[in-house]
Amino acid sequence: MKNKFKRTIAIYLAVLMLSSSAYPCTGITLKSKDGGVVVSRTVEWALNDAQHNKILVVPRNKQFVGQTPEGYNGKQWKGNYGFVTLTAYGQPYGPDGLNEEGLYVGVYYLPDFAEYAIYDPTKVKKSMSVGDLMQWMLSSFKTVDEIIENLKNVIVVNVENKEFGGAALPFHFKIVDPSGNSKIIEIVSNGVVKVYDPYIGVITNSPTYDWHITNQRNYLSLSTNPNSQMNFDGYNLKPLGGGSGLIGLPGDFTPPSRFVRAAALTASCRPLQTSLDAVFESFRILDNFNIPLGAHIPKENLPTDIVSATQVTSASDLQNKVYYYHTMWNRQVRKIDLKAIDFATVQEQIIDDDELKINTVKDVTPK
Repeated sequence: MKNKFKRTIAIYLAVLMLSSSAYPCTGITLKSKDGGVVVSRTVEWALNDAQHNKILVVPRNKQFVGQTPEGYNGKQWKGNYGFVTLTAYGQPYGPDGLNEEGLYVGVYYLPDFAEYAIYDPTKVKKSMSVGDLMQWMLSSFKTVDEIIENLKNVIVVNVENKEFGGAALPFHFKIVDPSGNSKIIEIVSNGVVKVYDPYIGVITNSPTYDWHITNQRNYLSLSTNPNSQMNFDGYNLKPLGGGSGLIGLPGDFTPPSRFVRAAALTASCRPLQTSLDAVFESFRILDNFNIPLGAHIPKENLPTDIVSATQVTSASDLQNKVYYYHTMWNRQVRKIDLKAIDFATVQEQIIDDDELKINTVKDVTPK
């Protein structure tokens, strides 16, 4: 009884920490003049090293079985497409992924608001976990419209995952295809599916997406135009520098503030000629959302196995089907070219380019 009580307290504390935005990801979308669509995001996990830097390669034609509270007895399907995905704690899914057709699926934390369906054993053949939903979308479809049309054919139920401390995994999704079509998917109120059009491609965390859109109305005066000089009682007052039009832009790490900041930086993005320009501009914009570990976690709770709350930043070029990323262990940008992978024959495997966990430094000292 005593051990059971301790375990209950441990799970409660895990949930409490998770609910306090321990997973504060930020996502944006940029487009280039050559038709490029680049979807980028930061990945945070402030509890410990979630191994997000490990990338899973999944072949075409894989057989999947959905997980329910009773085990792996849920929806069964055969994957039509191969994909790559970040992982989490060794699980076959993670923060985001890109399939061979250029379809992007991103997972973002939505604590206190995401609420999956109550498991009904009579509907087991349609049931799956939230992680299965990500794999189902990436392996089964090549367009956003196909996903939306087929959502009625699955039921997402809550499944306890011991790798996450037994806590629920409250997520919402951002999906994008190479045409630029994009949707936000939220599952609330015991399984009610809500679909939203993204606001210039931006997504963060709680509350629900409609709340963030309403909150944007508090920031209608934001502009990149500098304030004009004014005269008061003989004093000629001038702006101290550029950027004064963005005074009032929130700078903290809460989801509402990150949403507003990401929207402002996306809306004011410079013209981009190519997809590659958009990739690196995405990284520059998302540098504004990197979270030092000590800025986000109380001193007495700092984990010892990670150096930053922002563990990975990724950028997916949907037109060219290339997945770019850098990590807290190595800021060098790396890429996976999905066009160069034969997903019909490739073996399922993990890519881990951070084994040494040492940031690379190039010495350019003149000799």
